[in-house]
Amino acid sequence: MPDTSFVQKLSKLHDRDQFLSLAWEGTLDDYLGIAAKDPRVLRSAYQRVHDMILSYGVEEYLDAKKKVVHYRFFDDPTDHGRDAVFGLDVPLMKLVQTIHAAARQLGPERRILLLHGPVGSAKSTIARLLKKGLERYVRTDEGALYTYSWKVDGEVQACPMHEEPLHLIPLEWRRKALEEAGVDAGVNRYLMQLELCPFCRFHFTEKMTAYKGDWARVMDDVVVRRLAFSEQDRVGIGTFQPKDEKNQDSTELTGDINYRKIALFGSDSDPRAFNFDGELCVANRGVIEFVEILKLDVAFLYDLLGATQEHKIKPKKFAQTDIDLVILGHTNEPEYRKLQNNEYMEALRDRTIKVDVPYITRLSDEVRIYDKDFNTEKAQNVHIAPHTLEIAAMWAILTRLEEPKKHNMTLMQKLKLYNGKLIPGFTEDNVKEIRKEAGREGMEGISPRYVQDKISNALVSEKVRTTINPFVVMNELETGLRHHSLISNEDMRNRYKELLATVRQEYEDIVKNEVQQAISADEKSIERLCSNYVDNVKAYTQKEKIKNRFTGQYEEPDERLMRSIEEKMEIPTARKDDFRKELLNFIGALAIDGKKFDYRMNDRLRRALELKLFEDQKDTIKLTSLVSDVIDRETQEKIDIVKNRLIKNFGYNEESATDVLQYVASIFARGDVMQES
Repeated sequence: MPDTSFVQKLSKLHDRDQFLSLAWEGTLDDYLGIAAKDPRVLRSAYQRVHDMILSYGVEEYLDAKKKVVHYRFFDDPTDHGRDAVFGLDVPLMKLVQTIHAAARQLGPERRILLLHGPVGSAKSTIARLLKKGLERYVRTDEGALYTYSWKVDGEVQACPMHEEPLHLIPLEWRRKALEEAGVDAGVNRYLMQLELCPFCRFHFTEKMTAYKGDWARVMDDVVVRRLAFSEQDRVGIGTFQPKDEKNQDSTELTGDINYRKIALFGSDSDPRAFNFDGELCVANRGVIEFVEILKLDVAFLYDLLGATQEHKIKPKKFAQTDIDLVILGHTNEPEYRKLQNNEYMEALRDRTIKVDVPYITRLSDEVRIYDKDFNTEKAQNVHIAPHTLEIAAMWAILTRLEEPKKHNMTLMQKLKLYNGKLIPGFTEDNVKEIRKEAGREGMEGISPRYVQDKISNALVSEKVRTTINPFVVMNELETGLRHHSLISNEDMRNRYKELLATVRQEYEDIVKNEVQQAISADEKSIERLCSNYVDNVKAYTQKEKIKNRFTGQYEEPDERLMRSIEEKMEIPTARKDDFRKELLNFIGALAIDGKKFDYRMNDRLRRALELKLFEDQKDTIKLTSLVSDVIDRETQEKIDIVKNRLIKNFGYNEESATDVLQYVASIFARGDVMQES
């Protein structure tokens, strides 16, 4: 007989301590002691959501001289980044600022938070993150909250709206009672205004009558318990989605009469014969998400308006009932325009705080979206060639950017500036100005979903065996435009095709540069070239001659060599003396600190040296022979060296490296000249 069964081994995976913690039960006296020690249990829904977001920490960084706060919560760290939101730090800052103001009870807590943006801009993902984040948070000691149940005829009946236990203390003397108990209720000032729900009010009244007004005895029939939110169990988390008008009415928000219980209790106005299971009821003290909120029928708006402004709902046959929850809705552009043009919806507009959630306009963040879905784990049988996802993301970003109004700038330059790349002639102030000019940037363009669908098509295409490259994906993107359901305008379709041509040209420049680096990747040769350049610069600056290492004769500095490198750094002739002095000063400063100059310290110099070395070597490699049928052994060996460098240094495999070399070779065969991108 085995010592331990398999079930017992599996049971060790279960966190029993957490289960017992969440199953805690006690008296109201016990709860007052907990509240006195930790007033956070009394927080409002908005306060709890705000603290939950901050509990994951923040990072601050500068973007074009603007301080941006990144909230780590939206990286979805507890779920390994499954719902991570990329590139929306600024909109999320506005959302969290609004939640913060609501947590401080400054007004936004009486509004609907409306996430507004184009399809596929992560509105639903943000809502999902907040809901599942809150589920986890209330299971921690930091996020703990409590509710209560009634002992009735030997049974335990839970408050259907998961109310705060302190509501059991009558309003008339609640403040004084909490002061005497040492409970700081200042954390949530609405606590002094909220009353019992109809179900609990009924039992409270019945028991007060039965015990002849002995409130302490009534409290003996109350069981305070820990509350754990669960969307699956419809506790503290609600989701409402519009359906067909014939199959949906407003009772789905506030609950409905249980007709089977009317015969038992004798009246349809008895709260025991009512199901307080509407979405606004079950989401009390938590969050409710309204999917496509502006598609709601007008009949739902009356309940929604009261729930936001007054924090009350009106169940059928009962008085207004207090609620405390975060109401989060999301909608797309056409529906929001319809709201703006509908004068009958003015009350809803007045009770709404709109938070724009645009498409991403930063290339590196867009790439992260596709990398999450199409990484080596998910695409195990197909190699995704370098730049495939980057090129797809580049095209998507270009479709979302507005044409620059001034600065004599191309759309591709704008994309690179937004991505943090330094471009000669443009400053961070220019970037700030450009962003201000483009007020609606990111609210139109191609959705990430479209790009994801086309990458998926490419991965399973019969034409693809082991590798997909940018050209395969670009062909999929272009072919799909003919059937794109959201593009009805032929001019827009043609513009998107033109942008694909722009991206193809950019890719051509990228791979030419990589092949150039692979050809000139001999570090010793680069170091010798750099040393030669620095020696000539030193002799020139100090008005000396330099010794020719072959003839031993002293000669004038090699101006042709120096300029051939400096021109590749776009240093004009008029500035050459200044540049050379600056370079020597930099090298001298390093020497004083005991450091040695390395060409890798200056990216522009490194690329210039690589390009110079490439130009010196490309004729010896005869890359153009790749497009012919006959390659001599010596050339093949040199090409294999270049191919191996592409594989080792840039992430290509054998097939994709061969494709890139043949593509670049075909450019040379056309008579193109390699240029620095």
